[in-house]
Amino acid sequence: MEGKIIMNSNSKVWHAIWIYYNNNEKPNAMKRLIYILPLLSLIVISCNREPIADATVDYNPAYVGEYVRFTSYSTNTDYVEWDMDDGFTYIEPVVDHYFVDPGFYDVSLRAFGTKGGVSSVVIPMEVIGSEVTIIVEDIDYENTFIPDVEIYLFRTLDDWNTGDIDLAIGPFYTNGYGEVIIDGLSYQKYYVDAYISYGSTGYINWLLGEDDPYWIETQLLTGVDIHTFTAFVEYVTFDNKKSSAAVEEERKGRIPASPADRQLKSSSKDRTLKENKSSQKREKR
Repeated sequence: MEGKIIMNSNSKVWHAIWIYYNNNEKPNAMKRLIYILPLLSLIVISCNREPIADATVDYNPAYVGEYVRFTSYSTNTDYVEWDMDDGFTYIEPVVDHYFVDPGFYDVSLRAFGTKGGVSSVVIPMEVIGSEVTIIVEDIDYENTFIPDVEIYLFRTLDDWNTGDIDLAIGPFYTNGYGEVIIDGLSYQKYYVDAYISYGSTGYINWLLGEDDPYWIETQLLTGVDIHTFTAFVEYVTFDNKKSSAAVEEERKGRIPASPADRQLKSSSKDRTLKENKSSQKREKR
């Protein structure tokens, strides 16, 4: 039975050299081999190389809503795949991406070689939430700021309309200047619920919000900006609170209320919209 010779890539190269050497003039062939051998070795090495995944990111940590550039420097690859760990994937070597929610993400890059090999690398990302300062002001008495107001943030207008505070973030409370800073927020607009009770009277923004969502809707909260939102409230009488003892009751939802006599306007629909949103850029990094 005739035997078979199995040759790997290296032996095939040297076999080709041997044939070339014996079929040409020895001195001239040897000179040519001096130049050919390094090239042949490079070809052999390149054919056997596995992909190597490598990547960088320009901002880490980053803010929510901030575009971050991810760049692949992978070698020996046919194509790459990014997994941003937030439900988004890409196949481009250079990706501009932003994160909606704060937190920690493991961004992974997989590099696929031409011969079927796969290499991967992970970039641990920290994403910082947005921040807003909420100022609570009496809508009919300019520069009258209300302390100790209970604040909830709803993610959608539909949730705000339910009045169910279990669907909201909070509570937060304004300080003696009628302000509260809320951080760690997502890249989105929020809907503000403001309430304080002094028994049978108090301040709320519910009637304003029911007339026009403008009064309760924040600006889009990007992490790279510093935001201020004025939650205008009106002084009301709570229809089912007739004594100060009711102040101690925990609020489960919205309490029926109507504008109190001291308010300058009998209907919030009659009021002209006031500017209630401002944003400015953070200092450059």
